[in-house]
Amino acid sequence: MAVKNGDRFSTSTRIRLLGEQTAARVYRSQTRRQARRSRLTGRAAFLALVVCSLVVALAYPIRSYVSQQGEIADQERRAAEAARRVEELRDEKARLQDPAYVRRLAREHLHYVLPGETGFTVNDPGAADRPRADQGTADRPWYDNLWDGVDNADRH
Repeated sequence: MAVKNGDRFSTSTRIRLLGEQTAARVYRSQTRRQARRSRLTGRAAFLALVVCSLVVALAYPIRSYVSQQGEIADQERRAAEAARRVEELRDEKARLQDPAYVRRLAREHLHYVLPGETGFTVNDPGAADRPRADQGTADRPWYDNLWDGVDNADRH
């Protein structure tokens, strides 16, 4: 926009300056309009639609996959637990094949004694003094027992 001093008032110079100013204003307004324009173009809208469709279409299969993986892990845990229990039972079966182990179990649980040994039974002298839970229910009518059961259920 450098204008010679003598051409400052000429018509051609004025028209040229007006044209440059107008062009600058038009350029500025176009850049502002482009800045304000939405960045969502037709291609971007179509891409968003395709992505949303894929998400909706894949949501159920992915949810099924995740739940099935959880079920598989649970079944594998149960299978490992069952295998461990089978091993314990096999060990117990092998121990029961040993006569010394069976003899020890019979002595502990069934109170067996070998020939020539003397078995003792120790009675607790305080057991007769302690009331039993079912003592006295036989000589009462059945409906009293029923109401006592209902009352005891409320306490617990």
